[in-house]
Amino acid sequence: MSDRSPVEEPLICSARGCRASAQWALRWNNPRLHPPERRKTWLACAEHRQSLSDFLGARGFLREVVPAERSPTLDV
Repeated sequence: MSDRSPVEEPLICSARGCRASAQWALRWNNPRLHPPERRKTWLACAEHRQSLSDFLGARGFLREVVPAERSPTLDV
């Protein structure tokens, strides 16, 4: 048994090619595929928050935007 605590992975923005730290969790679901209570999460840095929100919003998928550390789908 190991006494080591799990290593926390850094939260990285979900935008293609971006390696910046994520500050926002964009919680979404596709109503044609997911039950209403299901939430998936994309992470966003400050620079990509709006463009990722716009992408999800245009499809009717975006449900909420919360600070990344508070997103329940990020809990391990």
